Amino acid sequence: MKLRELAHSRTGDKGNTLNISVICYDVRHYEHLRAILTPQRVKAHLADVVRGNVARYELPVIAAFNFVLGEALGGGVTRSLALDAHGKSLSSALMSLEIEAPPSV
Repeated sequence: MKLRELAHSRTGDKGNTLNISVICYDVRHYEHLRAILTPQRVKAHLADVVRGNVARYELPVIAAFNFVLGEALGGGVTRSLALDAHGKSLSSALMSLEIEAPPSV
């Protein structure tokens, strides 16, 4: 199944750093995503774009994660030659990640 079936995302970018928040539709899926949506897996999925470190911040009260991706925007929006180096396109790419279905699905 695709990550977008269990969660949605919001993004923000500043310079060459991107934030992607992944928010569970259902709080019951938080622990499942916590186990499988690691910084290493996110970096591997976005390896063609993300050159720096990926950090994950856990927000269990709101069943969400915030991923901070370094060196992810081709030098930043004003320096990149990419047509769309903003976070929205990368969050869409992350939402296409194939994941294991939780036991309840």
